[in-house]
Amino acid sequence: MDFTKPLILVSNDDGYHSNGIRTLVSFLTDFADVVVCAPESGRSGFSCAFSVTDYLLLKQRHNIPNCEVWSCTGTPVDCVKLALDQLLKERKPDLILSGINHGDNSSVNNHYSGTMGVAYEGCMKYIPSIAFSSCDYNTEADLSYLRDYVRKIVKKVLTDRLPKGVCLNVNFPKVEKFAGLKVCRMGFGSWTREVERCKHPRGFDYYWLTGHYRNDEPDATDTDQWALNHGYVSVTPTRIDVTDYDMIEKMNTWNTL
Repeated sequence: MDFTKPLILVSNDDGYHSNGIRTLVSFLTDFADVVVCAPESGRSGFSCAFSVTDYLLLKQRHNIPNCEVWSCTGTPVDCVKLALDQLLKERKPDLILSGINHGDNSSVNNHYSGTMGVAYEGCMKYIPSIAFSSCDYNTEADLSYLRDYVRKIVKKVLTDRLPKGVCLNVNFPKVEKFAGLKVCRMGFGSWTREVERCKHPRGFDYYWLTGHYRNDEPDATDTDQWALNHGYVSVTPTRIDVTDYDMIEKMNTWNTL
């Protein structure tokens, strides 16, 4: 390991073998030391979940050139915890990256996202962290055109760092040419018709969780959804502290109850 280069830990929720993580690493290895620790298989929707009822296994892999690769049998958060505790004992990463996810994690999706779970975990460990996601759901899509923006954002954060308790949620629209970059807030949206009931051939009902996303602020122009719908790369600074400070002021009278 070259201690003159920044050290970047990379994980995801699509698995160590995914096209997105291989592409992301390829953007980094010319200027950084990269260690990958990612799930053995897809863990979409695991958010910040970690394993408490089963043991975990680490296995070294060799599927991505110019970096050290490990797979973990657990969740995305498990991968970060094990990497920091077991693989990187001697050196704390300068940056933790997640992705590139196949599917966007804008709006309320960021609360469910295992991709964001990686960034949240890094942020809670006081390590600057960024989650990258693409609106292209094709798991074999060519994501090489994201290179310039990924590298610019990564190098900016390596130079300027991030405030304690803040990570970045970066989403790329599926367009031929980006309109630019927008730093914006998370939009409000809802998932509707989330459950599909089916009849099993043996007579009982079973259920698929599906859903259709609805933008609940279609006219707002300062949201990540607006940015993506208009061809912009959306960058949303996201806090770990979810306290509503305005509401604390309004609820001060409760202290006399």
